[in-house]
Amino acid sequence: MAGGAMVDGKGGARAELYEHKITSYFVFACIFAALGGSLFGYDLGVSGGVTSMDYFLKEFFPKIYRRKQEHLKETDYCKYDNQILTLFTSSLYFAALVSTFFASHVTRNKGRRASILCGAVSFFAGAIMNAAAQNIAMLIIGRCLLGVGIGFGNQAVPLYLSEMAPAKIRGKVNQLFQLTTCLGIFIANFINNATEKHSWGWRLSLGLAAVPATLMFVGGWFLPETPNSLVEQGRLEEGRSVLEKVRGTKNVEAEFQDLLEASEVAKAIKHPFRNLLERKNRPQLIIGALGIPAFQQLTGMNSVLFYAPVIFQSLGFGSGASLWSSTITSGTLVVATFISMAFADKFGRRALFLEAGAEMIICMIAVAVTLALKFGQGVELPKGIGIFLVIMICIFVLAYGRSWGPLGWLVPSELFPLETRSAGQSIVVCVNMFFTALVAQCFLVSLCHLRYGIFLLFGGLIVVMSIFIYLFLPETKQVPIEETYLLWQNHWFWKSYCAPEDHSKEKGMKPV
Repeated sequence: MAGGAMVDGKGGARAELYEHKITSYFVFACIFAALGGSLFGYDLGVSGGVTSMDYFLKEFFPKIYRRKQEHLKETDYCKYDNQILTLFTSSLYFAALVSTFFASHVTRNKGRRASILCGAVSFFAGAIMNAAAQNIAMLIIGRCLLGVGIGFGNQAVPLYLSEMAPAKIRGKVNQLFQLTTCLGIFIANFINNATEKHSWGWRLSLGLAAVPATLMFVGGWFLPETPNSLVEQGRLEEGRSVLEKVRGTKNVEAEFQDLLEASEVAKAIKHPFRNLLERKNRPQLIIGALGIPAFQQLTGMNSVLFYAPVIFQSLGFGSGASLWSSTITSGTLVVATFISMAFADKFGRRALFLEAGAEMIICMIAVAVTLALKFGQGVELPKGIGIFLVIMICIFVLAYGRSWGPLGWLVPSELFPLETRSAGQSIVVCVNMFFTALVAQCFLVSLCHLRYGIFLLFGGLIVVMSIFIYLFLPETKQVPIEETYLLWQNHWFWKSYCAPEDHSKEKGMKPV
């Protein structure tokens, strides 16, 4: 199968010597670190709901509010087309894009834990600023502070979870980030449902973002640093001690040796971003840093999450019904994450990408055809058609939630060697946030002008990204994180870029 290279069926030179037990120390560390995903998720869920609340629109976007009331006087696709309104959403992601490069420096030199704490503080400040906003400028500044928090958190948390996890369950552990993201979205929708009828409701919805930030900060104080980061900083005894605690055994020599060798290579790299451009790192750059994070946003899923309440209102649902419909979709996302956690380490990453991709393509076509035939004439959709659209969107969400959603963070965090891991993850977050902001800024205007064609566009992009995965991504399940470089040496396409001697010389190993 194209792209399906494996290394000795297990993944590496010392993989069979690794030992681990699930300890309470390990579980505590992963659960509190994963709370970083709840920041991202809560914002995804709350921002779309707030932008459909009448009291919020009256106060900050009165023109949109008046246009919203004139339902029959314009094409339904265009009710919410306003670049300032979408800037309220996308400003956060532009701020995250910039801040992730500062996060890379902190993550590499001070550790993953330091970036997690910095992210929590900034997100807390942004939540307070938004809750107290008196004008659009305060809203945008608050959103930027939230963005800095997400830039730091999304840079550090996936790395933290992947480095702490044993290879055999790394998929499940890393997807705790996606799980807390989905739970954040789900809870945010319930909060929006409870607050939308009150004049101060939008302030409460935005201000409650301080709660996950507080939990993340308090938990972050007690988190251990990852063994990989401690070894990278030269704190070898502490690194081995933490490794023994998280693995639940004293017999960690094989894994610790891999960490030491990876650290030696990392110390020789003075400019990790420049090193990413070298030929031997081309697979990680193209697949992990550029391809997967960009494609994750080009599925169109975050547009559905951002604007689910707006979309459902445009489709003829009432304000309350639209928020409940988006709650259903976010609940579906939580269920999908549990499915992915159960099967990613069993069937592999590639299988989930490809199978779910086929479902997503079918759903996008079904939505586009339905809207082309039944929508856009200034009248509400028949109830049956509305229910069908909600079902199609839920199936799409279920497919995304077990594939591109969690794997879009898991797979890049597995691919980079230690010497470029922090820099690589920064580019992952940067590319992800750039395309998130781009899609957020363009989605409503595209919905207005392309109408149902926007869903056909997303369907076509999913075809392209599925082909990309089939051809170029090797299977990473159960491969130790410090030995994933071996996959490229056996891949039909990437082996010409990654000769065995490149890494064996660096690590003092015989070619595999």
